[in-house]
Amino acid sequence: MAGAGGGPGTGSAAGTGSAAGMSRIEWVRSGCRLLGSIAAEFSRTRPFDGLTIGTGIHLEPKTVALLLTLAQGGARVVSTGNLSSTQADAVEYLRARGVEVIGAATTDEGVHDEHLHEVIATRPQLLLDNGGDLFVRYLAEPYPGLLGGTEETTSGRMRLRPLAARLGVPVLVINDSPIKQFAENRHAVGQSVLESYLRITNQMTNGRQVAVFGYGACGKGVAANFRNACASVAVVEIDPVTRLEASLDGFAVPGRDQALRAADVVITVTGAESVITADDLGLLKDDAVLMNAGHFPREIAVDDLAGAASVVERYPAADGIETFRLEDGRRFHLLTRGHMANLAGPRPLGNSIESMDLGFALQARCLEAVAAGSLAGGHTVVPVPQFIDELVAVSFLDLYGRSGESARSGGSGPPGGPGSGPGARAGGLPDDEGAGQHLAAGRAPGPDVRA
Repeated sequence: MAGAGGGPGTGSAAGTGSAAGMSRIEWVRSGCRLLGSIAAEFSRTRPFDGLTIGTGIHLEPKTVALLLTLAQGGARVVSTGNLSSTQADAVEYLRARGVEVIGAATTDEGVHDEHLHEVIATRPQLLLDNGGDLFVRYLAEPYPGLLGGTEETTSGRMRLRPLAARLGVPVLVINDSPIKQFAENRHAVGQSVLESYLRITNQMTNGRQVAVFGYGACGKGVAANFRNACASVAVVEIDPVTRLEASLDGFAVPGRDQALRAADVVITVTGAESVITADDLGLLKDDAVLMNAGHFPREIAVDDLAGAASVVERYPAADGIETFRLEDGRRFHLLTRGHMANLAGPRPLGNSIESMDLGFALQARCLEAVAAGSLAGGHTVVPVPQFIDELVAVSFLDLYGRSGESARSGGSGPPGGPGSGPGARAGGLPDDEGAGQHLAAGRAPGPDVRA
């Protein structure tokens, strides 16, 4: 179904979504200067003509801007959302503009799995994945013609790296771009998690004891933002070098049990499974708040907590908050059912427009490079090529008026530039490997990190 202005990704169409939701999408799209410029270029160059792009990604206003940019490049875009984060206004907006959206918001993993299989059943030539879900299902149901694609997250990279030889096609990991690490993970995630805590709980942070599990790029941002909001922040991190870094950054670095006993707020941001379980209930303070900021909704083992013998009552306390009462009278409060709080709570906003514009410009450019076949060998589950990082960085400084000199406009340029080989960037992978928090409690990684 095309929009009123013509083909997919153009014009505006009437619908039954809320006026507020639709206007917020327009506000976000107007603020994505990089994607707007790339979309205008793609409408001329058509890098995805004749190709289907399958996506499994949070469906909210910023991803609307990305998916419509890909459609402007001639792609047939087939998309489904992630668990718990799909926004109805975004789905309607996309469908009205020719994007095929499978399913709706769900917290049921079985239903979500069916949606992912439906995406794979369309046999996309390119996959835009978020957590490795689509590539894993492709390996279970392989078909000819897959050119490759992108993976958004560290959790997905951890899941896909052991499968690289079986995949055998270029898969570029957006989260391993330095731009993604500092712009979105460190700055934007930290801001949005703090904003979500304030919005959902309406509690002050001043003087509160906050324990942040994980000190990768996202954990760094969360810890820094809560400290800036006058909380007393401790970091739980078992990697000794990263733990030292947190200490030198000025954070307390107690053991996990000590941190849990002291914490008014516990935030998981590790990429691992079962970071907080029923075994930890004896450590929690009365009225402690548990909040997950990691991609998968399993860092806090919610079913395990709910099934504990010491839990005598569970009830909704407020929008986005569940309260659990223990037999000794203590209570603890779980935000957004353990799903990613900045995208699963009431009126979720996610990360800032500009940070997502940067990250999604990387997505668009990486998919363009894969579609063009311009990458050298060895690009299976590797970081974004350096030439794409540089192209997007120059374009952002230019388009957002932050460059002191005239720069290339619009982020245009052919994929496959100098320094695009897999060894182009020195220094290895970023320190955002999920922080190994599952090991702190003697537990093995879950399927999110083990594939």
